[in-house]
Amino acid sequence: MTLVQPTPEMSLRIQKDLNEEPSKNEESLQHIKEWLEKQPHLPQVDDDQRLITFLRGCKFSLEKTKRKLDMYYTMRTALPEFFANRDPMRPEIQEVFKNIQMPPLPGLTPEGRRVVVMRASGNELGTVSEDFKAALMVGDIRLKEEAVGVAGDVYILDATVATASQFSKVTPLLIKKFLVCVQEAYPVKLKEVHVVNVSPLVDSIVSFVKPFLKEKIRERIHIHSDGLDSLYKFVPKEMLPEEYGGNAGPISEINEQWRKKLESYKDWFLEQENVKADESKRQGKTRSYDDLFGVDGSFRKLTID
Repeated sequence: MTLVQPTPEMSLRIQKDLNEEPSKNEESLQHIKEWLEKQPHLPQVDDDQRLITFLRGCKFSLEKTKRKLDMYYTMRTALPEFFANRDPMRPEIQEVFKNIQMPPLPGLTPEGRRVVVMRASGNELGTVSEDFKAALMVGDIRLKEEAVGVAGDVYILDATVATASQFSKVTPLLIKKFLVCVQEAYPVKLKEVHVVNVSPLVDSIVSFVKPFLKEKIRERIHIHSDGLDSLYKFVPKEMLPEEYGGNAGPISEINEQWRKKLESYKDWFLEQENVKADESKRQGKTRSYDDLFGVDGSFRKLTID
């Protein structure tokens, strides 16, 4: 199983954290559906599970959920480099899973948080926009398959084989687009970011990325310079892949499960190609590219000594 769900006891704790009252879920769903029907620029969504995931990610604030849904479908129009041509059988997508391992782990932390490990496999990276596209495809599957909700996400970024040539392909504009999308359009509650197997290169990368992160997320970044023992204080060792001393099996096998999971969603991804906002039908001021990404020429390049 790619995603183990919380136990009933854990679910009760998570519901409290997310302000979820199951008896009111249907009422909240109906409110959001009625709102969507009144938005001529947005598609009609008949997938209750995805809508519930948005509500949970917004702690059941109806107004925040509306803003998040609006941005989600707006991004699908504004960023075709991330949201078009998402057939998981395309060679470019298949290549991503050969070059990068980025699987959500099956288990949960004691707090009910989902852990995602990301690391390069040692090969040269392909097209960075395809890498980001694949990561968002995994995110879209989780919108459906996090059936009862989790208490947030924990990311472990492994810099073991990070090279300057790999990161020279990551432009400031591309990273900003991706991070704006993740932070504003997806119902993700990012609780912690852990960077392991660090090198001097990592300091440059973290400094490069931080300006594009919300302050509360910047404060949740932990750099583990002295091995993995300090990581185990946040993430139980046993739930990690065997490369990190855990019992979850090889990360390559977990990654392969997710590659196959994407393939199983092929029809859905193809159906979703045109499920996006139509700015020509938006009531009031339309959202321009500059409104979304604030491109003002102030970007700096990532320089590696």
